[in-house]
Order: sequence, then structure tokens, then C-alpha cells
Amino acid sequence: MANQGSNLGPVLPSPQLFPSDLGLEFAGAATMEYRRRGGLKNTNVFSHSSGSWKSKIKMWAGFSKASLLGWQMAAFSLLLRNFTLVTENPQATYANQDAVWAKFETIFFAISGLVSYAPVFRDYISQGLEEFYQDNVLYLELRAMLYPVYELNGTVYSPEWSVRLYEEVARNFAKEHPGFIGIKLIYSDHRSKDASTITKSIQTAMELRAKFPGMVAGFDLVGREDTGHSLYDYKEVLMIPASRGIKLPYFFHAGETDWQGTSADRNVLDALILNSTRIGHGFALSKHPAVWAEAWKKDIPIEVCPISNQVLKLVSDLRNHPAAVLMATGYPMVISSDDPATFGAKGLSYDFYEAFMGIGGMTADLRTLKQLAMNSIRYSALSEPEEQFAMATWEERWWKFVAQLARGPK
Repeated sequence: MANQGSNLGPVLPSPQLFPSDLGLEFAGAATMEYRRRGGLKNTNVFSHSSGSWKSKIKMWAGFSKASLLGWQMAAFSLLLRNFTLVTENPQATYANQDAVWAKFETIFFAISGLVSYAPVFRDYISQGLEEFYQDNVLYLELRAMLYPVYELNGTVYSPEWSVRLYEEVARNFAKEHPGFIGIKLIYSDHRSKDASTITKSIQTAMELRAKFPGMVAGFDLVGREDTGHSLYDYKEVLMIPASRGIKLPYFFHAGETDWQGTSADRNVLDALILNSTRIGHGFALSKHPAVWAEAWKKDIPIEVCPISNQVLKLVSDLRNHPAAVLMATGYPMVISSDDPATFGAKGLSYDFYEAFMGIGGMTADLRTLKQLAMNSIRYSALSEPEEQFAMATWEERWWKFVAQLARGPK
């Protein structure tokens, strides 16, 4: 199985991965959370006025295992609250799309300084690949903004360094994980930025693809469409590669909106005009019959993200998802988990389950799952030889899966 267009998201790191200063700041916040829950009455443990950090850290040695376990639980609760959308009462916490999107986008800013620390970044990539592999995802295409990665000595690495690191981690991961095919990156930038900044990003995308043709698949614009710039706003910028005779594949987020007649709604048309390889979400596509027909003629699939669309309040009941109509007609689509960790999920199976049970309806069966899985390879950015190898790898596992189903439960 393959997953297109996902982000690794805030893979929750273990405390030992924190850079020293950030780790201590986090520890202090977690301690406050633990106190709020009624534990750890010693109020001076992380007080700046009572000795050095080293002396305070030594105090942990005297705590009971129960106290440390309570602190760890409080720490995890703090991470969960700040790095995910998980909440006890989501309907009250996120009353509308504005509220949930506000929190959603702050999560990425909250984790950026943490995961952009070089030693953490390496483990972050590896842990993300591990979680997908455990979910039987053997190939991924990740949207990545390639934020500057830093060392504590002040060294800041370039996007090229980050791509090389992704490449290295994926190569080493494949050696230890049988059947793992690899990853490709879709270099991305945020649609809130002005045209001059996006021009620089397009230039970076062209340079990265030229240096890493087997690793960098193309370019996308991410962020909330309803409040960000439309593809039309960037039309001159997005035509730069073609004007220079350079092929830069696009994988545009387009039509991730429930409004009709807005600039976000019209993004599906501009994505089509700009020859987007796939259309991310495409939630609005069914409202535009002419665009739908032409996109189908060009065999441009949509990336359906069931859980994301539900959490971000585009649809509450997946039986009413526009993709249900597209699936019923046979329109090409792939299933993506978007930002699973942000939603409190892992891997891709949860989205496949929701697509199968909700979007597919009562007529969905084993053939539905097979077609969706095959689509994830067919509509990937893999080269023809890579695609053939991936399909053969998947087919071998598929028939084992079918044989296991035929045998029934043990």
C-alpha cells in the first residue's frame, strides 16, 4: 500500500530527544501540568531562583517511580494537548472551521522548532516511516516545507541538506525493513505568502528536482484555501517553470472547501489548467461538471482524506462526502491520511476504513480495497520501472492477505 500527499505531522518524540534548553523548558511546563493534576507538591523543582538546573535535575533521583510515572503522564498529556487536535469535547472546543483551523495551523508552528533540531529531525523522519511501515504502507509521497534544520552551535542547514537526509534515512530504513520501497518529497510552501516569496520557492523546487530527480516529485501550496491565496493569485509565478521549458510537476491542494463560487472553490479549475498531477482533496470537484469531466479525461486523480475532511469540518457524515459520488462513477482517486498524528491517528488504515465503510457504502467490497490500493501505486510519482516493482511487491502481499482471509480466523 502507498500513501500520497501526507505529512509526517507531529510524531510525538520521547523526552530524551529534546535539545537541552528546549527539553528543560518542556520539563518545566510538564511539571506545572503535573501539579495541576494534583501531583508533585515541591514548587521549587523548576524555579529559577533556587540553584542550578543540574541541582534540580538531581532532585529527580529522589522521586518515587509513581511520581515519575505521574510526571510522564502529565508530560504526554501536555504534548497531546499542544501537538494534536485531540480534545475531550471537540464539538465545543472547535465550534466551526475557523476555530479548528486556527488550532490546526498553530500545531505546525509549535513543533517546528523542536523537530527542526538536527538530531531530532533524523529520528522524527525514521519514527514516521516506522509508524507507516507498521501499518503496511511501503511507499510514501510526503509534502514537506523543508524548514531550516539547525544545530545548537548555530549551524543552519539548507533545503538541499534536508533532502539528502530524507534520502539517507529512507535508504537505511529500507535495509532493515523488508518490502519497503521508499519515499519521494513534494516540496511545498504556504499559500499565505506573497508572490515574491512563492517565486523563490518555485526556484528552489526547480533546483531540488534537478539535483534529486528521483527524490523530489514536484511542488504544492499548502494551508487553508478559504483564507489563503488562490492558485489564480499566483498564476504568473506558477507559469515560470513552463516558460523556461522546465517540467515541474504540480500536486496542488485544490477545492478543499464547502463553499461554492469562491476563489478556493475555483482552485479546482486552475489546478486542471496548470496540469496538476493529482488534486489534493478535490472536495469541490463534483460541483463543477465541466472540470470533473475534463479532469477525468486527463486521468487526474483526487487525493481523498476522509478523517481530515471530517476533523476540519468539511463533512460530518462520510456517507455524504462528495467522493461517494465520484467513487460510484469510477472517478480515479487515492486515499491519503493527510496529517494523521495531528488528528490522533497513525498510518493510513483508519482512512481506508472510513473510505470503505462511509464513502464506499454498502456496495464496497474486496474489489474496492484492491482498486484503491492499486490506484495508490498507479497514480504515484514513481517512474515506470519503480511502479512495476512496487506493483509486484504489493501484489505478492495482496494475495497473501486474500489467502489469509479465505482461511478465516484461527
